Amino acid sequence: MNTTRPADAPGGGEFDLIARHFQRQGRPAPAQVALGIGDDCALLVPTPGRQMAISTDMLVEGRHFFPDADPNALGHKALAVNLSDLAAMGATPRGFTLALALPSADDTWLGAFASGLFALADAHQCPLIGGDTTRGPLNLCITVFGEVPPAAAMRRQAARPGDDVYVSGLLGEARLALEIRRQTEWACVHTPEADRPDLMQRLDRPKPRVALGRALGGIAHAALDLSDGLVGDLTHILRASGVGAILDWASLPRAAAIARLPETHQHTCLLHGGDDYELLFTAPANQRQTIERAAHTSQTPVHRIGHITDTALDLQLVDAHGISRAIVGHGYDHFA
Repeated sequence: MNTTRPADAPGGGEFDLIARHFQRQGRPAPAQVALGIGDDCALLVPTPGRQMAISTDMLVEGRHFFPDADPNALGHKALAVNLSDLAAMGATPRGFTLALALPSADDTWLGAFASGLFALADAHQCPLIGGDTTRGPLNLCITVFGEVPPAAAMRRQAARPGDDVYVSGLLGEARLALEIRRQTEWACVHTPEADRPDLMQRLDRPKPRVALGRALGGIAHAALDLSDGLVGDLTHILRASGVGAILDWASLPRAAAIARLPETHQHTCLLHGGDDYELLFTAPANQRQTIERAAHTSQTPVHRIGHITDTALDLQLVDAHGISRAIVGHGYDHFA
């Protein structure tokens, strides 16, 4: 783990910071890690016959999380969003690196951050194998490494006309939580206090659907994880595959907190909300029972919400009255 010392790092400097918070003494390296933290590069041992799946995500204070974010939850989420990308490819996690810019070397903050990070890493047998630290505005960047059999990788351009469209879990709760945290009037008025802790968990501690992604390998056609909202992310699949889709409004899975909202705000959360980190995927209609078994095996609920058509980039929504209308949307733009 290469380092550039924060100017006010406590005694021992950057290497002591790493030893205190990120170098886990007494833990044998997993078989896939030939060399971990300490050298200029880590060395991973690839599994014969598998392809490497690699994803990088950056979380920037003020852009992706609030300045007063709980560091334990932030550690969890920083890794979760990367594991979610592996899930969308049907890959098995093998390790990750962490690049961390810190305004100061705060041991209390770092201890809580590392605790949240490693709890999720251990749950998915995904060790930290290296990275970088420096002084600067708070910025977290993780690169995760996984493996997938070539025939099992799920790619955005693989959706086909006639495929069913599925999502895992529930939609929109993270967006509602974000609006409550922003103190948006409609979100606060329609959401009882009793519902808010669970909503905040959905925003702060998403569950990467790694087990479901692996179970879908070789069954599903196209997949991605829902980070920027259902319409925006589904449009990525439609554009890459040259197809269209019809969604059924009544089939979109929603929690009670979402169902209580006026329909206009349900649309905001269900169709255009981000940070769900559920899997959105397509699969042949003749694989419905296999999809149900994959959901059961991975202990992850899935919902069939529509189907793929042969009309390129035409996305339609059938409302509760059976009326179809075109819907458009774009994913989250970091430069907007």
